Amino acid sequence: MSAGALTLCPECDLLQQSPPLPAGGSAHCRRCGHVLHRDRPNSVDRTLALTVTGLVLFAIANAFPFLSFEMQGQVTETTLMTGVHDLAAQGKGEVAAVVFFTSVLAPGLQLVLLLMVLLPLKLGGRLPPGFPTLFRWFKSLVPWGMMDVFMIGILVSVVKLTDMAHIVPGLSLFAFVVLIFVLAAAQAALDPDAVWERVPLRPEVRRPPDRADPVVGCDVCELLVPVRAADVDQRGRPRCPRCTDVLHRRKPRSLQRTWALVIAASLLYLPANLYPVMSVTSLGQTQADTILSGVLFLLHHGMWPLAIIVFTASIFVPLLKLLILVFLLVSVQLRSQWRPRERTRLYRITEAIGRWSMVDVYVVTILVALVRLGNLASIEARAGAVFFCAVVILTMLAAMSFDPRLIWDALEEEHERAGAPSRAAAAA
Repeated sequence: MSAGALTLCPECDLLQQSPPLPAGGSAHCRRCGHVLHRDRPNSVDRTLALTVTGLVLFAIANAFPFLSFEMQGQVTETTLMTGVHDLAAQGKGEVAAVVFFTSVLAPGLQLVLLLMVLLPLKLGGRLPPGFPTLFRWFKSLVPWGMMDVFMIGILVSVVKLTDMAHIVPGLSLFAFVVLIFVLAAAQAALDPDAVWERVPLRPEVRRPPDRADPVVGCDVCELLVPVRAADVDQRGRPRCPRCTDVLHRRKPRSLQRTWALVIAASLLYLPANLYPVMSVTSLGQTQADTILSGVLFLLHHGMWPLAIIVFTASIFVPLLKLLILVFLLVSVQLRSQWRPRERTRLYRITEAIGRWSMVDVYVVTILVALVRLGNLASIEARAGAVFFCAVVILTMLAAMSFDPRLIWDALEEEHERAGAPSRAAAAA
């Protein structure tokens, strides 16, 4: 992003100029504090090297045994896909699909898409067809890759099984752990601006807009697009000339969609916590466990750090997200001007913490895959796991469907009534 270029904040819609960035520096929105741009030196080379490393580790993590369960001379080995297969066999196909997507498919696709995007940039020359679409898909997948959350699920599962049997880590587990850090490092090293700036644009799009020109910011590549220069598809919708995403001044029907998702998640929250998430059979005796009983199990065995993590991620976080989203929705509908910066921070919290609620879903998946010894020892997923998985996905979708720019609209309208200059004039 060149210094002095106009940029539109994706969280508060303020039009402002990008300051020159020092090496490793960042530019923040002067109104809401959102990080607009970061300078990441040597971004393409570093990210490409980490991506290639990640692909090798991903292949190893999926090709070899993950964990082994030894009990009274019987051994069960599991891979990353074993739990997915067993959940589907137990009639929990919905949970199996979510686990497969978030722990295997989404991380794998991220690495493949990154390689397809960065390799042409490194080699130079003409960009391949569909290049912007590939990078847009990568950005869409980032929130859904949850290998770090899966790792917490592994720790909780091992603690739960220590009294029952002997757990042996496999080669795949070590590759998986390293892969978590490699993928996180690749995402941190990646500079999206360095990718988007390589996409050729028409002169009328690159030219700074006039003061009177209405503009709209792309939600994906954050390009500032004069309305007159936007592409139009066959359905008459304006599209970004750079990444081809549909342009909207605000997310369509944001409040209605978010309310619908919040209400659905709220209705499922109680059965998710009241119904058992799994049943454990050991030596012919069966015991059903809810999320709360799992927390008490960890406390009883002195694992209070893991107990706090599970309680926070599985019980407190979903409830907190629902309360925050309801507060934001009500405040927007009441046209409140109260502390918009703080309300925007609350929105960021809902986006950041929601994925960690998947811990209990992963715990059930790992235990189901490991403990498969018939009446001697077996674990089966129960209805609570389905309800809880639905709550996690619905709250994540609710946070994604909420448009934080709505928080600032009441303040913007008040400024316009007071005769304040437009955003473009203020930025100029």
